[in-house]
Amino acid sequence: MEVEHILGKSFQQGITLRHLRALVALSDMKLVARVSEALGVTQPAVSKQIAELEKIVGVPVVTRDRNRLYLTPIGVRLADHARLALGQLDRAAFDIEAMTSGVSGSVSVGVVSSVAPTLLPGTIELFKRSTPQANVSVSEGHFVELLPQLEAGALDLIIARIWQPQELAGIDQMALFSEPIVVVAGRDHPLSQGGDLSWADVASYPWILPQPNSVARQAVDALFAANGLPPPNNTVASLSIALNLELLRAMPALGLLPQRLAQAQAVRGETVILPLDTRDLLSEARCFWREDQVSQNATLALFLKCLRQTTEDLRTIPFG
Repeated sequence: MEVEHILGKSFQQGITLRHLRALVALSDMKLVARVSEALGVTQPAVSKQIAELEKIVGVPVVTRDRNRLYLTPIGVRLADHARLALGQLDRAAFDIEAMTSGVSGSVSVGVVSSVAPTLLPGTIELFKRSTPQANVSVSEGHFVELLPQLEAGALDLIIARIWQPQELAGIDQMALFSEPIVVVAGRDHPLSQGGDLSWADVASYPWILPQPNSVARQAVDALFAANGLPPPNNTVASLSIALNLELLRAMPALGLLPQRLAQAQAVRGETVILPLDTRDLLSEARCFWREDQVSQNATLALFLKCLRQTTEDLRTIPFG
């Protein structure tokens, strides 16, 4: 008990935000040179911060392998807590900025269904907590349907999964995160019992897919073609995740879900993730807005900050 008390006291008196930021950056980047560049300090300063942290903790938090540094098990655990602490401070900064700036108004967001459950709840919660007087409107659709609305000013922002990203005239964009789309079946599906599968094994089943001619459907068709198969011809085209989940329960169909949502459904015993390679299928999520709008629209600027923060929070939560 005395050891725990002494460690707690040393934390309170000695540990600093610089120590925590250096540890988290080192966890992500592995190289002191990259950490020093990211934090805007010298390499000796980074090494000093890690050495000070190890002195406070009393055990090594990093180990060296050639020119890279890796966290020890204690370092990994400490970095996890550091991310949470730094994230809470960032959220506090959001709250203070919004309260002092008096941001109000509204923001209109277009989103594709496969990214909405992952990003929007946390973003909207943070945004509304930061500026309760501002309103949010969310429209769901395909990217090809939402883009003209953004260009016309009916939407302020689009969040979508993108296949083969490209520049768009008059539109700024930002990569948010990468999350696989996976193939799922209902718990009573003939393929739900496990075992190795190939794309040929699943091609003849009914499929719940995005709408024809959508970017998402083109990506799915390309994936089947890459595996030497034609696109499925027994399909239900649906945007609604809620409907798709009910269809998976009601019929021997296969569908596509974001990996985090699929894992949550699997834990509940509702669906099974099939062992098929979908790593290149619409894994990247991006947001899009009209050029110069962020500098002119404080409400949109704050929403984007909340979106970035939510994205950073997601990166600290591993899959599985």
